[in-house]
Amino acid sequence: MSDAIIMTQKNYDDLQKELEELVKVKRPEIIERIAEARSHGDLSENAEYDAAREEQRTNEGKIAEIEYKLKNADIRAEVTDTNYVHLDSRVTVFDFELGEEDTYTVTSVTDVDVMNNKISIESPVGSALLHKRVGDVVTIKCPEGEYKMEIRNIE
Repeated sequence: MSDAIIMTQKNYDDLQKELEELVKVKRPEIIERIAEARSHGDLSENAEYDAAREEQRTNEGKIAEIEYKLKNADIRAEVTDTNYVHLDSRVTVFDFELGEEDTYTVTSVTDVDVMNNKISIESPVGSALLHKRVGDVVTIKCPEGEYKMEIRNIE
C-alpha cells in the first residue's frame, strides 16, 4: 500500500463517524437549502444559492477525503509501551537550537493539531522521533536545514 495512511482503530472509528455525519446529516441539509434557494427564482443573482452550492462542494470534498483515508487506512494496534516513541506517544524533547523543552504527541495524519502540539508521524519531527528512546538525540531534517533534539521523556 503505497498510499497507506497509518492510524489507530480509534482514528478509523472517528473518521467513520465523521463520514456518517457528513453523508447522512449535512448532505441532506445542504440539498434542502439548495432546493429552497432555487425556489426563489433567478439563480444568476442568488447569493443564498451560491453559498449553498459552495458549501455542497466543500462537504463533498471532505467526504471524498475521508473515504480516501478510510480506503487506504493501515490500522496499527495501540501500543502502551513507554520505552520507545510510537503512534500516540507523548514525547518531551529538548531543542538544542532553541534551548528549550517542548512536548509533542505523535499522531496519525488524521489527528494532527499543530496548535496543541499533535504532530504527524509523517512530519519531519514525528518521523525522526519514531522508534527512538529517552536519551536519544535525533536530527530533524527540514527545508530550512537540520537541527537536533534530545528525547527527555516518553508517556
